[in-house]
Amino acid sequence: MPTYEYVCTSCNDKFEIFQSIKDDPVQTCPQCGGQVKRLIGTGAGIIFKGSGFYVTDYKNNGNGKSNKSASAQPACATCDSGSCGVDLD
Repeated sequence: MPTYEYVCTSCNDKFEIFQSIKDDPVQTCPQCGGQVKRLIGTGAGIIFKGSGFYVTDYKNNGNGKSNKSASAQPACATCDSGSCGVDLD
């Protein structure tokens, strides 16, 4: 259910109401009882929760396998980057 923002035409009080799309718009201000109008808002943006979402997360190369590349060789135990020159074989 969306949250709608209203403003009173009498006292300029702004308030939000959480209501169903099927509900009728609010007609009176809860502060002064004056007439209100509903404001047009941008709405809430999409919120992604988790470690991350990327375009390549769900991309595949057509054979059912993921496109994520795994290193053929493990990282060096000494420096964790494999760039120290230690032979891992």
